[in-house]
Amino acid sequence: MTPAVEERTALDLDAAVAHVAGAALRPGPVGAVGLELEAHLVDLDRPPARVPWSRVTAALAAVPALPGGSRVTVEPGGQVELSGPPAPDAGTAVAALRADRAVLAGVLADRRLGLAPVGTDPLRRPARVCPAPRYRAMERHFTAVGCGTPGTAMMAATASLQVNLDAGPPAGWSRRVALAHQLGPVLVAVSACSPLLGGRVTGWRSSRQQVWGALDQARCGPLLGGADPAGEWAAYALAAPVMLVRDPATGDAEPVLGRTRFADWVTGAAPLGGRRPTTADLDYHLSTLFPPVRPRGYLEIRYLDAAPEPWWPALAAVTAALLDDPAAADAAAEATAPVAGAWDRAARDGLADPALRTAAVRCLAAAAPVVAPSLRPGTEALADLVAAGRCPGDALLAAASTGGPVAALLTATEDPR
Repeated sequence: MTPAVEERTALDLDAAVAHVAGAALRPGPVGAVGLELEAHLVDLDRPPARVPWSRVTAALAAVPALPGGSRVTVEPGGQVELSGPPAPDAGTAVAALRADRAVLAGVLADRRLGLAPVGTDPLRRPARVCPAPRYRAMERHFTAVGCGTPGTAMMAATASLQVNLDAGPPAGWSRRVALAHQLGPVLVAVSACSPLLGGRVTGWRSSRQQVWGALDQARCGPLLGGADPAGEWAAYALAAPVMLVRDPATGDAEPVLGRTRFADWVTGAAPLGGRRPTTADLDYHLSTLFPPVRPRGYLEIRYLDAAPEPWWPALAAVTAALLDDPAAADAAAEATAPVAGAWDRAARDGLADPALRTAAVRCLAAAAPVVAPSLRPGTEALADLVAAGRCPGDALLAAASTGGPVAALLTATEDPR
């Protein structure tokens, strides 16, 4: 079937399920690691001012091809993201991303711009600067379904470290996907680096996770971790509400101003856009689903706060080790079982929660011996931080206590000069 014909051919429910399940997890060995790190763009001369879109695009147009092969993209609030290609291991992935970030930071510094890799913007109120129709339509959908404020905050004021890992052999998919979710609350607490949002202390250690938790959980909630993760992902996707409908002729996205399950669009129970959906519509729908672990052939681990050096490399190393090393994975599964599902506690209390702290200490102890030698010093520093009941965001709180939200933002802002 040619792509042109496929674009015009409406799906039936069985074909939709088969399409999603078939692409969810790709068989193969484990080991490869891909990293994506977002950061808030900061005007070094006027930190409280959000950087205008024209200045964002002009600055990024000057970025050359990067030595580690990362792509540079921009989020709706002007956050800059580096997405590295798959690397053989975490050490190689971190080294490549560090090299790319150095080049990017130098180009931005020439234009008096810096990068603040923290989970939420501690100073500026959430506001979209990217004029792309997709993001404008997303805002309208979020508002229509009753989560406009967290929707704008998610798009315009959050930043994460994403760790992409192989799905592994099919026989281990159920356990691997379940463990990736079970680790979530502990790693949210360990990575927590967003105690301020929009100029105020929120009372949450990870305000980024709190924002995600306030969104539509049919779109952003975790999978349940059953025996058939690919099938569960297909069921999740078909039950999730349609956010946007593309015009096949123009590519423009129109928001769906209500809650219509994709399955109901497929069956014709709820027609959208005057037509039935195609495989292209289903793929576009999948791009609007944001669970904390998203199957895309590989596993996108999406629940870590962005954090400055030396923490993001250590967080990447620990996440990969706890899922890819068999002994570390066994230890992590046992350690995190008592706090599985404690997403809100992790976001609110972080390592002040005794059970989360105990699990985190055990996870770091399991990961530290098996990370790459180049990442061991940072991992050991993170283990010491965790043992003290602290997290990366504590530095932001300390800065804010003396200099306010401006100081918190600048504490994490990279300025090579």
